[in-house]
Amino acid sequence: MPADRALIVVDMQNDFMPGGALAVPEGDTIVETINRLARRFSNVVLTQDWHCPGHASFASSHPGREVYETFDAFYGPQVLWPDHCVMGTPGADLHPGLDIPHAGLILRKGYHKEVDSYSAFLEADRKTRTGLDGWLASRGITDIVVCGVATDFCVGWTACDARHFGLTVSVVEEASRGIDLDGSMARAQRNMDIAGVNVVTMSQLVD
Repeated sequence: MPADRALIVVDMQNDFMPGGALAVPEGDTIVETINRLARRFSNVVLTQDWHCPGHASFASSHPGREVYETFDAFYGPQVLWPDHCVMGTPGADLHPGLDIPHAGLILRKGYHKEVDSYSAFLEADRKTRTGLDGWLASRGITDIVVCGVATDFCVGWTACDARHFGLTVSVVEEASRGIDLDGSMARAQRNMDIAGVNVVTMSQLVD
């Protein structure tokens, strides 16, 4: 791939795999596809959800509320998730089959206790930057390809925010999987369309 293009592999962690605390259906089936895709890129970023215990996005932090219920956080609507990807636990580890030794950055997100962070660029308050935009800019990267889990949350938010920072963005269909919670896949597709994100297949990527 050209030097100004990077691959962002989103949240391929044990807790998002079948049997994990917040499993994405068939999340494990895309590991080898992502490995093959990553070998085409010299610039690769891996992201990790990295929550502290008692994170505000956990239903267990809100007595009387249920998992997958939505409540109004100070920054807007927030889905209450099962406890997942708690920093330092096996569930937060990257999938053991992920084989991308040349990845230049592992970016951890969601570690501030009071605010979630689906996007690899901005936390859910829509103000706090993770620093990824600067990392990419310092390397002259203007074009990114996004894959991983979940299409309708962290992948989609990352892709849309990348457009906010002026990047050309593609999401690879067969290297991503979604949850589809109450129509979230349709909303994510609509948001990506509005933002100008290209949803492509592996064969449509041009080296």
